[in-house]
Amino acid sequence: MTVADFPALDASLNSASALCLMAGYAAIRRRHIRLHATMMISAAVTSSAFLACYLIYHAKTGTHRVPAGINPTLKLIYLCVLFPHLTLAMLMLPMIIGTFWMAATRQWARHMKIARPTFWVWLYVSISGLVVYWMLYRVFHTPPL
Repeated sequence: MTVADFPALDASLNSASALCLMAGYAAIRRRHIRLHATMMISAAVTSSAFLACYLIYHAKTGTHRVPAGINPTLKLIYLCVLFPHLTLAMLMLPMIIGTFWMAATRQWARHMKIARPTFWVWLYVSISGLVVYWMLYRVFHTPPL
């Protein structure tokens, strides 16, 4: 595996995280508590692996720019997906930690209160991360460095 493989790996980890989140949501709706906990822990593990790979990739390659000559409408769409993605990605880590803490300490009322918005932010970030990857590396054909 080389550094050039990291964007595809990151997309795979984001996909796995999104799938675990949706499975965890479905499990809790059916009151399958253990399955819910397993899926949410799995989502946290895959998201953590994503973050580690993302940081390693950008530490080795620096930042990326949208290539010159891209259709301005597509570039605007990309930026409209990217900015909320980045903002919510920074906000979600404390939300996730708080949600896990409330579950670990069995503060169920507080857990449920914070878990709802955390789930939706986390799911949005996971899915929008896939859209960012798809646009950057498939639509714009930005070569991974």
